Amino acid sequence: MANRASALDTMPVSPLAQQTRGCLSVVAGATLVFLYLPIVFLVLFSIEPADTPGFPITGITLHWYEKMLADSAIHSALFNSVVVAVVVALIATTIGTMAAFPLVRGGIRFPGAARILFTLPIMIPGVLIGLGLLVFITLLGIKLGLHTVIAGHLVFTTPFVVLIVAARLQGFDRRLEWAAADLGASNRQTLRHIVLPLIAPAIIAGALLSVTLSIDEFVVTFFTIGPQLTLPLYIITQIKFGVTPEVNALATVILVVTLTVFGVGSVLLGTGRRFRRKDAA
Repeated sequence: MANRASALDTMPVSPLAQQTRGCLSVVAGATLVFLYLPIVFLVLFSIEPADTPGFPITGITLHWYEKMLADSAIHSALFNSVVVAVVVALIATTIGTMAAFPLVRGGIRFPGAARILFTLPIMIPGVLIGLGLLVFITLLGIKLGLHTVIAGHLVFTTPFVVLIVAARLQGFDRRLEWAAADLGASNRQTLRHIVLPLIAPAIIAGALLSVTLSIDEFVVTFFTIGPQLTLPLYIITQIKFGVTPEVNALATVILVVTLTVFGVGSVLLGTGRRFRRKDAA
């Protein structure tokens, strides 16, 4: 070990190494600024008193948030988005959790191929999913509405739940189930009191991710919705007439809610990892 360390210490270093690291740091910083600076502007312009957003900021006001809260069209779009997201989360979480068990423990002959089939909708462009669903729904003679939006959202949200829950099940200590069986617990009791509580953080994280993906989804919704509007469709409709501070305020609220949901999901996944470490210990 000492010889290896000394060899590394004496290894020649390119004279351009420091300059290269500096250039890479500048590129990384510029990339982060490019990604997040527009979001900062969006939040700033949502509290700008002027009707036309721009610099310099002339003051701070919550007028546009008040106007947003008083807009009945936003209320309707928000209600539709929440209804779709909640239903999608419930169904996707149930189906995804049920599918994860046979995928991990079912002894499938080709588990890799099965996993690819379950997760394929994640890799397919949303335009193709939306167009395919529209053609399929039209052939079945089903009228477009929120129910078709829910069906469309389930196509790409369920695979995320499958991946998250399956990852938790793969690291699950089966000895806990065997110990419960030795103590006289039935399969149903073991599932209810041992398995589900320990994988609950992953299940809840999958549900929260489904909510976020559903609320933010535009492409699949555009192809599968009827006369109703969801929040993304409402924002796109308003942008056609110019970006107003009211739209900025609405986008800021969506941003805060999305970050909150992801934060809660991260905390729950961290809790699941701590449980897994305790199981291993």
